[in-house]
Amino acid sequence: MTTRAEPGNDQSEPGTPGDPGDPGLSAIMSERRRLTNLGYRLLGSLADAEDVVQETYARWYALSAREQRAVESPGAWLTTVAGRICLNLLGSARARRETYVGDWIPEPLPEPTEWITGRSGAGGTDPADRVTLDESVTMAFLVVLDAMTPAERVAFVLHDVFRYPFGEVAEIVGRTPAACRQLASSARRRVRTRSPAGPSAGQAGIVRRFRTAWEAKDIDALIGLLDPDAIATADGGGLAVTHLHPLVGGERIARAYARIARAAGDRTTFLECTVNGLPGLVARQDGTIATVFAFEIAGERIRHIWAVRNPEKLRPWRHDAPDPAVTMRQRRAGAS
Repeated sequence: MTTRAEPGNDQSEPGTPGDPGDPGLSAIMSERRRLTNLGYRLLGSLADAEDVVQETYARWYALSAREQRAVESPGAWLTTVAGRICLNLLGSARARRETYVGDWIPEPLPEPTEWITGRSGAGGTDPADRVTLDESVTMAFLVVLDAMTPAERVAFVLHDVFRYPFGEVAEIVGRTPAACRQLASSARRRVRTRSPAGPSAGQAGIVRRFRTAWEAKDIDALIGLLDPDAIATADGGGLAVTHLHPLVGGERIARAYARIARAAGDRTTFLECTVNGLPGLVARQDGTIATVFAFEIAGERIRHIWAVRNPEKLRPWRHDAPDPAVTMRQRRAGAS
C-alpha cells in the first residue's frame, strides 16, 4: 500500500475518470465494489460508504497523471485512502451519536434482487455498487462492530474480514503492525464476548410464524416465539415515531408489538424479505415501506429484533423498490 510518489509539486494535468488515455481506468473503477463493501462494514451505513467511495475516487483523480503512474498498486492506494477516511468518520460519528434521537441501528440492506441505492438512474443499480451479503453484514454482527473503538473496528475488519496483512493495516490505521495485531485481538474478544448467534436453519420459518402471530395480535403466540430475555431496539432518528429505548423481555415485547399491530390497522401489511442476508420483515404502509425488521435467533427463539424506521436509512428499500412479497414468491417458485 505504498506509492513511489506523493502528491506535491508535480504540475502535470490531473487524471480524470473520463480520460480515454487513462490506461488504468478499468482497473481503478473495478475497485468500486470492494471499497463499497469495506465502507459499509466499517461505517454501518450505505450512504456513508458511497460518500467514502466518491471521496476516495476524487482524491485519486486529483493526483497528476505522473503521480498516478507512480503508484505501485492503485487498488492498495484506494483502500488506504478509503480506510483512513472511514477511520476519521468513525471518530466523528461517536460525537454525532450523542445527539442522535433514540438508538442508532446500522442501515439495513435488502437482497440484491430487491435493491435500489436511490443514487442510480432509472435503469436500476450498477452491480458494482452492491454490497456482498455474508455473515459479516448481518445486523447482529454489525451491532457488535459498532461497539468497538474506531481503531479496533478498522483493524479487525481489514484483517479478519478482508484478510489484509497487519503490515498493510498499519499503514491505514497509523500504528505499528504489532499495535494493529493487538487491536484486532481486542476486537475478537469483543466478538466472542458479545457473539451473535449463528444463523438458524429454521430462521425463515420462525420469522414467518412471528409475522403470522403479529398480524393476528396473538400475544401468547408471540411470547412463545420470543426469548424470555429478548430485546427489541428501534431507530427512528427523530424522523419517525418509535420507542426511544429498547424493550426488554419477551412478554413486554409481545404486548407492545400487539399494540403496534392494532394501531396500524388495515393500512399496514407485514411482508417477508431478506434483511442483511437473513430472513426479516418489512412493514408497508399505504404502499410505502415504513419499517424494516432484522432478527437474531438463538435456537428456536427470537433473541433480538431491530426495527429501522428512520426514512434516511430506508432509501435502498424505497426508491422504485419492487414489492418484497412478490420477490419472495418468485424465489420460492424458482426453487420448487
